[in-house]
Amino acid sequence: MFKAVLFDLDGVITDTAEYHFRAWKALAEEIGIDGVDREFNEQLKGVSREDSLKKILALGGQENKYSASEFAELAQRKNDNYVQMIQDVSPEDVYPGILQLLKDLRANGVKIALASASKNGPFLLERMALTSYFDAIADPAKVAASKPAPDIFIAAAEAVGTTGQDSIGLEDSQAGIQAIKDSGALPIGVGRPEDLGFDIVVVPDTSHYTFEFLKKVWEENRG
Repeated sequence: MFKAVLFDLDGVITDTAEYHFRAWKALAEEIGIDGVDREFNEQLKGVSREDSLKKILALGGQENKYSASEFAELAQRKNDNYVQMIQDVSPEDVYPGILQLLKDLRANGVKIALASASKNGPFLLERMALTSYFDAIADPAKVAASKPAPDIFIAAAEAVGTTGQDSIGLEDSQAGIQAIKDSGALPIGVGRPEDLGFDIVVVPDTSHYTFEFLKKVWEENRG
């Protein structure tokens, strides 16, 4: 039996991914970069703020245009815009099935940790009234590398006193799935197999994330 479930946030617990997309697109257009469309945005899912900005600057051929302080200012400008957008997030924005899953994990003594690249994770959990369900929130600012590196999932597992090998990771991005695999945890994706891979279990939406389903997948893969 698994000892912990490690949750991504954007696209797994709620849809803040849409706000990220809008904020990045707005910033890109401000600095004269076109092409931050929904297809390009797939590359940004699960990736840290700084690495996302690097990808956008590379898209516009502006990799070397900004000093370190100007780069930091751009990242902050995007985040300020994003934070403004998410002020209205509430418990009603929690994805289907997630609250019941959290309750069932708690009832069965399974540890719960957040493994999100979002530095706004604690704020968002609070807005959705979910903070009390989480035993730990891994701090993305304290890990060496962002997804697809496994650091945030390793940190999340360690924060609840276990390892990746004894954990399930829930993700909606390619980068996140790779990070889960490399952490040793068992990934269960939400989305489309074409995007996340045909070598893992993928559900079409979060309502499929039930405690019984997670147990079944664990037994079939790690039994």
